[in-house]
Amino acid sequence: MARLKEQYRNEIAPALKERLALDNIMQVPRLTKIVVNMGVGDAPGDAKVMESAVKELAKITGQNPVITRAKKSIAGFKLRAGAAIGCKVTLRGDRMYEFLDRLINVAIPRIRDFRGVSPRAFDGFGNYTLGIKEQIIFPEIDYDDVYKIRGMNIVFVIDNSSGSEASLELLKELGMPFVRG
Repeated sequence: MARLKEQYRNEIAPALKERLALDNIMQVPRLTKIVVNMGVGDAPGDAKVMESAVKELAKITGQNPVITRAKKSIAGFKLRAGAAIGCKVTLRGDRMYEFLDRLINVAIPRIRDFRGVSPRAFDGFGNYTLGIKEQIIFPEIDYDDVYKIRGMNIVFVIDNSSGSEASLELLKELGMPFVRG
């Protein structure tokens, strides 16, 4: 079992139940899945770009990505319906907790001039989205093999009935380095 998952079950969930004054342990917010999405806007013109993005995302997450395709044609962007425009991975269970552990303890501290992540990136349902500008912050990526530096979006889907405040508390307890303010 993943270290962070065990910590959630044994320490974090009971502490959150008490702090949020919840009646039942099943009401405590919990991480359902993490979706890592890498947009590859210049992929329709060059197949090598998409290939390298898929390889890098597979290295980072430990799981094969799904290629996302355009739903409709947009002439202004020279985009045709069905063209490959990105890739994504949905992580659940132990892999999700292992990825989160590596993200918080290894990758995020490697960001240049890092002061913390914004606590305002919650949607109305308590899910949190984190944007990363460079994939090279992950130790799995070798800088010499990178075809092009690109960013990614990481969405933390949180099963939660209490709203964004409870989700913020959960992510703080898991170790997410939010901006002090």
